[in-house]
Amino acid sequence: MTQLNLSGQRVVPYAGHKFRIKEIGGDYFFAVNKISALSRTVEVMEYREGGDPSLMRKSPGQAKYEPITMERGVTNNPQFEQWANKVWNYGEGLGAEVSLADFRKQLYLEIYNEAGQLVLGYRIYQCWVSEFRAFPDLDAGSSAFAIQTIKLENEGWERDYDITVPDEPSLTEPAA
Repeated sequence: MTQLNLSGQRVVPYAGHKFRIKEIGGDYFFAVNKISALSRTVEVMEYREGGDPSLMRKSPGQAKYEPITMERGVTNNPQFEQWANKVWNYGEGLGAEVSLADFRKQLYLEIYNEAGQLVLGYRIYQCWVSEFRAFPDLDAGSSAFAIQTIKLENEGWERDYDITVPDEPSLTEPAA
Protein backbone atom coordinates (compact mmCIF):
# COMPACT_ATOMS: atom_id res chain seq x y z
CA MET A 1 0.00 0.00 0.00
CA THR A 2 1.16 3.49 -0.81
CA GLN A 3 1.19 6.58 1.36
CA LEU A 4 -1.17 9.27 0.07
CA ASN A 5 -1.63 12.85 1.25
CA LEU A 6 -5.04 14.29 2.18
CA SER A 7 -5.89 15.11 -1.43
CA GLY A 8 -5.15 11.53 -2.52
CA GLN A 9 -1.80 12.25 -4.19
CA ARG A 10 1.09 9.83 -3.82
CA VAL A 11 3.73 10.87 -1.25
CA VAL A 12 6.25 8.04 -1.70
CA PRO A 13 8.32 8.40 -4.92
CA TYR A 14 8.10 5.72 -7.59
CA ALA A 15 10.84 3.09 -7.59
CA GLY A 16 13.46 3.52 -10.29
CA HIS A 17 13.69 -0.13 -11.27
CA LYS A 18 10.42 -0.77 -13.14
CA PHE A 19 10.60 0.61 -16.68
CA ARG A 20 10.46 -0.38 -20.33
CA ILE A 21 11.43 1.36 -23.54
CA LYS A 22 9.90 0.97 -26.96
CA GLU A 23 9.90 2.65 -30.32
CA ILE A 24 6.94 5.04 -30.68
CA GLY A 25 4.30 3.21 -32.65
CA GLY A 26 6.28 -0.01 -32.44
CA ASP A 27 7.14 -2.94 -30.24
CA TYR A 28 9.11 -2.99 -27.03
CA PHE A 29 12.62 -2.28 -27.98
CA PHE A 30 15.51 -3.33 -25.80
CA ALA A 31 15.61 -5.34 -22.63
CA VAL A 32 17.73 -2.71 -20.89
CA ASN A 33 18.70 -2.80 -17.24
CA LYS A 34 19.78 0.85 -16.89
CA ILE A 35 18.85 4.18 -18.49
CA SER A 36 20.52 7.44 -17.54
CA ALA A 37 18.47 10.46 -16.50
CA LEU A 38 16.50 12.59 -18.95
CA SER A 39 18.22 15.94 -18.58
CA ARG A 40 17.80 19.35 -20.20
CA THR A 41 20.00 22.43 -19.79
CA VAL A 42 19.03 25.94 -20.86
CA GLU A 43 21.90 28.28 -21.65
CA VAL A 44 21.97 31.46 -19.53
CA MET A 45 22.55 34.64 -21.53
CA GLU A 46 23.83 37.56 -19.48
CA TYR A 47 23.67 41.19 -20.55
CA ARG A 48 23.95 44.68 -19.15
CA GLU A 49 23.14 48.05 -20.60
CA GLY A 50 25.64 50.86 -20.10
CA GLY A 51 23.34 52.98 -17.94
CA ASP A 52 22.28 50.11 -15.68
CA PRO A 53 23.68 49.73 -12.20
CA SER A 54 26.43 47.12 -11.90
CA LEU A 55 23.93 44.31 -12.33
CA MET A 56 23.91 41.58 -14.91
CA ARG A 57 20.50 40.64 -16.28
CA LYS A 58 19.85 37.03 -17.24
CA SER A 59 17.66 35.53 -19.94
CA PRO A 60 17.13 31.98 -21.19
CA GLY A 61 19.04 30.99 -24.29
CA GLN A 62 19.17 27.77 -26.28
CA ALA A 63 18.06 24.48 -24.75
CA LYS A 64 20.32 21.44 -24.89
CA TYR A 65 19.13 17.88 -24.26
CA GLU A 66 21.84 15.73 -22.72
CA PRO A 67 22.66 12.32 -24.24
CA ILE A 68 20.92 9.28 -22.76
CA THR A 69 22.91 6.16 -21.93
CA MET A 70 21.36 2.70 -22.00
CA GLU A 71 22.95 -0.48 -20.68
CA ARG A 72 22.07 -4.13 -20.99
CA GLY A 73 23.76 -7.47 -20.51
CA VAL A 74 25.62 -8.90 -23.50
CA THR A 75 23.55 -11.61 -25.19
CA ASN A 76 23.13 -12.88 -28.74
CA ASN A 77 20.52 -10.16 -29.39
CA PRO A 78 22.10 -7.79 -31.95
CA GLN A 79 19.67 -4.80 -31.57
CA PHE A 80 22.18 -2.37 -30.00
CA GLU A 81 24.84 -3.17 -32.59
CA GLN A 82 22.43 -3.07 -35.55
CA TRP A 83 21.21 0.39 -34.53
CA ALA A 84 24.76 1.63 -33.90
CA ASN A 85 25.78 0.33 -37.34
CA LYS A 86 23.16 2.55 -39.01
CA VAL A 87 25.30 5.57 -38.03
CA TRP A 88 28.64 4.03 -38.94
CA ASN A 89 29.14 0.57 -40.40
CA TYR A 90 32.80 -0.04 -41.09
CA GLY A 91 33.54 -1.94 -44.27
CA GLU A 92 30.24 -1.23 -46.03
CA GLY A 93 31.93 0.68 -48.80
CA LEU A 94 32.12 4.32 -49.84
CA GLY A 95 28.77 6.07 -49.37
CA ALA A 96 27.12 3.17 -47.56
CA GLU A 97 28.62 3.67 -44.09
CA VAL A 98 25.59 5.63 -42.84
CA SER A 99 21.92 4.67 -43.21
CA LEU A 100 20.39 8.15 -43.43
CA ALA A 101 16.90 6.77 -44.01
CA ASP A 102 16.41 5.20 -40.59
CA PHE A 103 19.27 5.85 -38.16
CA ARG A 104 17.02 8.04 -35.96
CA LYS A 105 14.28 6.56 -33.76
CA GLN A 106 11.46 8.06 -31.72
CA LEU A 107 11.42 6.30 -28.35
CA TYR A 108 8.91 6.01 -25.53
CA LEU A 109 10.00 5.41 -21.92
CA GLU A 110 7.40 3.80 -19.63
CA ILE A 111 7.69 3.87 -15.84
CA TYR A 112 5.63 1.53 -13.63
CA ASN A 113 4.60 1.53 -9.97
CA GLU A 114 5.16 -1.36 -7.56
CA ALA A 115 2.03 -3.15 -8.81
CA GLY A 116 3.27 -3.05 -12.41
CA GLN A 117 0.81 -0.31 -13.50
CA LEU A 118 1.94 2.32 -16.00
CA VAL A 119 2.25 5.66 -14.16
CA LEU A 120 4.59 7.86 -16.25
CA GLY A 121 5.61 8.07 -19.88
CA TYR A 122 8.10 10.16 -21.84
CA ARG A 123 8.46 10.60 -25.59
CA ILE A 124 12.10 10.98 -26.66
CA TYR A 125 12.64 12.44 -30.12
CA GLN A 126 15.21 11.98 -32.90
CA CYS A 127 17.45 9.49 -31.06
CA TRP A 128 20.58 8.14 -32.69
CA VAL A 129 23.59 6.20 -31.41
CA SER A 130 26.68 8.38 -30.96
CA GLU A 131 28.64 5.83 -28.93
CA PHE A 132 28.50 2.04 -28.79
CA ARG A 133 30.41 -0.24 -26.44
CA ALA A 134 30.03 -3.80 -27.71
CA PHE A 135 31.79 -5.39 -24.78
CA PRO A 136 33.26 -4.15 -21.48
CA ASP A 137 36.77 -4.73 -20.17
CA LEU A 138 37.28 -8.41 -19.53
CA ASP A 139 38.57 -9.58 -16.14
CA ALA A 140 39.05 -13.26 -15.32
CA GLY A 141 39.02 -12.43 -11.59
CA SER A 142 35.58 -10.81 -11.70
CA SER A 143 32.15 -12.40 -11.53
CA ALA A 144 30.34 -9.41 -13.04
CA PHE A 145 28.07 -9.63 -16.07
CA ALA A 146 29.30 -8.34 -19.42
CA ILE A 147 27.43 -5.10 -20.20
CA GLN A 148 26.81 -3.40 -23.57
CA THR A 149 26.29 0.36 -23.67
CA ILE A 150 24.89 2.83 -26.18
CA LYS A 151 24.83 6.61 -25.87
CA LEU A 152 21.88 8.26 -27.58
CA GLU A 153 21.86 11.81 -28.83
CA ASN A 154 18.35 13.25 -28.89
CA GLU A 155 16.54 16.43 -29.85
CA GLY A 156 14.21 16.62 -26.89
CA TRP A 157 11.70 14.78 -24.77
CA GLU A 158 8.33 15.47 -23.26
CA ARG A 159 6.15 13.89 -20.64
CA ASP A 160 3.01 12.09 -21.77
CA TYR A 161 0.26 13.76 -19.73
CA ASP A 162 -2.42 11.50 -21.24
CA ILE A 163 -1.48 8.66 -18.87
CA THR A 164 -4.08 8.29 -16.13
CA VAL A 165 -2.57 7.45 -12.79
CA PRO A 166 -4.25 4.34 -11.36
CA ASP A 167 -5.94 4.46 -7.97
CA GLU A 168 -3.63 3.29 -5.23
CA PRO A 169 -4.76 2.20 -1.78
CA SER A 170 -3.48 4.35 1.06
CA LEU A 171 -1.41 3.06 3.96
CA THR A 172 -3.91 4.72 6.25
CA GLU A 173 -6.95 2.99 4.69
CA PRO A 174 -8.01 -0.26 6.32
CA ALA A 175 -7.56 -3.33 4.12
CA ALA A 176 -10.79 -4.68 2.65
